[in-house]
Amino acid sequence: MLEHGGHLINAAEKYKIPVEQWIDLSTGINPNGWPIPEIPLACWQRLPESADGLINAAKDYYQCQSILAVAGSQAAIQILPQLRSKSKVGVLSLAYAEHGYSWKKAGHEIIKLSEESIGDQLDLLDVLILINPNNPTAQRFSKDQLLNWHKKLQQRNGWLIVDEAFIDTTPEESLCSYPARDGLIILRSIGKFFGLAGIRCGFVVGQEKLLIRINEALGPWAISHPSRYVATVALIDRQWQQRTRYDLKKQSDRLVLLLTKYGLKPDGQTDLFVWVKIPEAKKIHQVLAEQGILTRLFGRPSSLRFGLPQNEQQWSQFDKELFSLFTTDGV
Repeated sequence: MLEHGGHLINAAEKYKIPVEQWIDLSTGINPNGWPIPEIPLACWQRLPESADGLINAAKDYYQCQSILAVAGSQAAIQILPQLRSKSKVGVLSLAYAEHGYSWKKAGHEIIKLSEESIGDQLDLLDVLILINPNNPTAQRFSKDQLLNWHKKLQQRNGWLIVDEAFIDTTPEESLCSYPARDGLIILRSIGKFFGLAGIRCGFVVGQEKLLIRINEALGPWAISHPSRYVATVALIDRQWQQRTRYDLKKQSDRLVLLLTKYGLKPDGQTDLFVWVKIPEAKKIHQVLAEQGILTRLFGRPSSLRFGLPQNEQQWSQFDKELFSLFTTDGV
């Protein structure tokens, strides 16, 4: 299994600290997610139906006309490699690893790219996979840049897959509103911005003929009825969305200031996480974990990803532990 953030139960067992006492900064998920209302009893008693309003809500939120609901964008990540013959697939050397893993597992050739080398190596590729903004480096790719790469790939029936899991706070940077076109596949997530990772609901935006193939591969009732209900209501709650975009930007800037105060100058920032390259990343990760603060550790390059604390108590505790770490341990 690949390493991911959020293994809180494992951390609790390893460091002998009860789960409820942890500050989990490891996931990049909004810690103050959309407030789930009471779920109607019918959602638990009846199979989900496609005409329940979810797709209309998604089309309105993502500003697109061709979209498929899936059991989290992870479901599409695993299905897409099965829909192409053997291909040369470009992935960033530091990015969400499930993309490259799924294509390699399906027998495709993986070509590791740096963010700077994409244009130079594009002619070698049949498929290019990018996360925008990238996870964990926070690198952003402009719409013009992405569409130019797609145009070149499409000339030889290639694909550009853009995972927009962390783009919700800057919807103007999304490609979703462009007309669907061959070989352009966009993945969206309910889990990060809405803080609803547990409902396992995501979306694929692309041409209808491809969405039909994905849907057939997934089979019926891929998303539970309660999850569809929650996702639908969350997607239409514009007041919460507007307020949360504003709040997350403020919280992210606050995190940058806090980390910088202790010499952890960010190398990348989104509104949901901050990424810091530092040689002592492993030691910092361990010391913080011993105090019940979980971060996401990366080995190459040595770096840490920090998500947002949930409340003032967590902010204060995080500040306190950083102060102790950098004054007592001499990191």
